[in-house]
Amino acid sequence: MTGAVGGNVANKFRQTFRVVQKDALHWFPGHMSRGLKQMQQRLKTVDCIIEVHDARVPISGRCHEFNHTITGLKPHIFVLNKKDLADQNYNDKIIEKLNFEGISNVLFTNFTKDTDPGMKKILPLAKKLIEESNRYNRTFEPEFSIMIIGVPNVGKSSLINRLRNVHLGKSNATHVGAVAGITRSVLTRIKISEKPSVYVLDTPGILTPRVSNVYDGLKLALVGCLQDHLVGEETIADYLLFWLNKHERFEYVKVLGLPEPKDNILEVLSMIAAKLGRAKKIKNFDGKYVMKLDLVSAAEYFIRLFRTGQFGHFCLDIDQLKSNDEEMELM
Repeated sequence: MTGAVGGNVANKFRQTFRVVQKDALHWFPGHMSRGLKQMQQRLKTVDCIIEVHDARVPISGRCHEFNHTITGLKPHIFVLNKKDLADQNYNDKIIEKLNFEGISNVLFTNFTKDTDPGMKKILPLAKKLIEESNRYNRTFEPEFSIMIIGVPNVGKSSLINRLRNVHLGKSNATHVGAVAGITRSVLTRIKISEKPSVYVLDTPGILTPRVSNVYDGLKLALVGCLQDHLVGEETIADYLLFWLNKHERFEYVKVLGLPEPKDNILEVLSMIAAKLGRAKKIKNFDGKYVMKLDLVSAAEYFIRLFRTGQFGHFCLDIDQLKSNDEEMELM
């Protein structure tokens, strides 16, 4: 439904997004700092790195700390998961951008399906890269060791469980949750395959200590890589509305049953809350309780529709991909 709402309707919308609480995007809890140090310490026992990200934020979703501390030292596979929610029309441009940044071995996956082609390629590719590499202190080790890294809530634990299910026929070995930050430490090794024996290390989701670009932080929050309450559900919902309007993605109008595209998030949330009957009792300034529309609940609903694909498929990094095209033309 891109552009389906006619005319130059996009011209009436905000062209920039104003964030009041920028500190909310700098969430870097102690377990992440400890986890990054643990990962560095365990590198000498690892043969390959599998870096997992959300395919909707293939560029801005990366943790740049990995570039300096983890990746580049071992064979490396870059996995873009949740492709079922991403706009795959941009896959070629994404690969071109990542190759331009020195990243190869890019796979697009959907960990919810054990028949996914990208999923099936991960372990064979990892074995191939390890066999072709100089393993240094691990040259004579008969077993392979792989570290799974990535930002929170992109499917690292799901990947381990899926690899274990498919290649070893075993049940889940690590906890999976829909909330960012479930895995808190570098766990003991988990076996995922035989002949040769292959073990993986699960790791906590790691974010860059300071998000240098507010928009990148908001995109991470939008796809669920940050816990919603830390940024604020209404702020995330407002950014979602801003992004959809800016890129003329007006599918939300039909899904929400709105008369036309809106630029005011309070108006949108009020309509959602009224339609769904979402209200809560609040103590008024005079001490009496009154019923008011529950805008936080409405924001959660709006965000959930986006995250579950009800508004369509998205690449939130299309602006970065366009800028890459311009850089390539200048070279």
